[in-house]
Amino acid sequence: MRLPTDIRVQSATVYFLPIDFRVPLKFGPEVTTHVQCLRTCVTVVDREGRTAQGWGETPVAVSWTWPTPHVTVADRTTRMKDFSLRLAKRLVEFDSWGHPMEFGYDFQKQALMQEVASANEEAGGVEMPYLAALVCLSAFDIAIHDAFGNLLGKDIYDCYGPEYISRDLSGFVEPAEGSDVDFRGKYVQDFLVRPAPSRLPVWHLVGGVDPLEESDLTGSEPKDGHPVLLADWIKQDGLTCLKVKLRGTDEQWDYERMVRIARLGFPLGVKWLSADFNCTVRDPIYVNDILDRLLREDPEIYARTLYVEQPFAYELEHDMLDVRSVSARKPLFLDESAHDWEFVKLGRSLGWSGVALKTCKTQTGALLSMCWAKAHGMPLMVQDLTNPMLAMIPHVRLASHAGTIQGVECNGMQFYPDASLPEMAVHPGLYQRRQGQLVLDTLKGSGFGYRLEEMRRELPEPAGVFGQA
Repeated sequence: MRLPTDIRVQSATVYFLPIDFRVPLKFGPEVTTHVQCLRTCVTVVDREGRTAQGWGETPVAVSWTWPTPHVTVADRTTRMKDFSLRLAKRLVEFDSWGHPMEFGYDFQKQALMQEVASANEEAGGVEMPYLAALVCLSAFDIAIHDAFGNLLGKDIYDCYGPEYISRDLSGFVEPAEGSDVDFRGKYVQDFLVRPAPSRLPVWHLVGGVDPLEESDLTGSEPKDGHPVLLADWIKQDGLTCLKVKLRGTDEQWDYERMVRIARLGFPLGVKWLSADFNCTVRDPIYVNDILDRLLREDPEIYARTLYVEQPFAYELEHDMLDVRSVSARKPLFLDESAHDWEFVKLGRSLGWSGVALKTCKTQTGALLSMCWAKAHGMPLMVQDLTNPMLAMIPHVRLASHAGTIQGVECNGMQFYPDASLPEMAVHPGLYQRRQGQLVLDTLKGSGFGYRLEEMRRELPEPAGVFGQA
């Protein structure tokens, strides 16, 4: 069915914003000290010829999206930047009309894999994975959703019902075999938390190389007025939730890390921990042994470990690990593996119990995964990609409307707080964590509620401009 509000992409502009970390961040086996942020501006046009602009952004986090020892971080970053320019051109050429959910879904199904295959063939050598391609696409997809809201003069979260979209959810997703779930006549709006909370509990990331106590200091730490030690972060921000990065290859170290952090944090008001192995574990027994030891020797730490995140390699379809023994002990959340709802469906069949949503896998994909998971009784979290600047805003908006088990993870203020100063001037409660929470009530207006015109940020020269605005 054709709707007058159906849109297509008319133009796309690409920017790259380099950011240095104030302290290193360990992603799995790699330590990250620098990142490029992909920022996009997209112009959409509707069937009546009206146009509007929207903005999107994501860090090009190669250590998370593309872990490999065979290609340097610099080369992987270049490949993803080049792919982003390629996507901008293809989006303008893509001859499809619809709601952003329809346009984004159709592009992923019809064009994204073609572009990945062509780019990998031209590059030769190590192939860029689909997750890396999704991250590049996400900045454009977010911008398209923002532009649609701006076109209608509405908050984008008021634009996910049947008056604006031709297909119900059955046109995008299908239920698990043997379930009584039916997506016919259902829309994204039916799975949103309304009204969304204006305050969210916030999770702090404790990286694998983060100093916990003074004995961990090396003397190379920054002296920039921001905390370095975990206790100082907890006291300053009133933190109650800590996400602990673990190695997944050293059981004793991982166990002791959980214990050290708990014993430091609990007396200071920390209530919850989560354990994140970032795809480094090969056997469920490894995770089970750590959890069982915590239950025997430190039952309070076990009780306050809210969930376990992505211990195993994200190629679910290759490994097909039965992980029910882990999820029998603690909720087990898909993260890197949850590319889209089909992978969530596969994960559920293998014993995964929850889903960690990320806007860096596209707004379209995150919303479809959210709907599928909620329909099948799977709990949700919304996880960070160390989002700075504009990337923070769609991220926290998703968390507020998704209905997570406990707030949202936000750690950009830990690793590059000064990168977001222009945005923080407009939304202080969003870029500073206080009393263990984020405050979202300054987000208002159409689209994602950026209030971009009030932010004094100078952008670099565009890396590419495609189509005509």
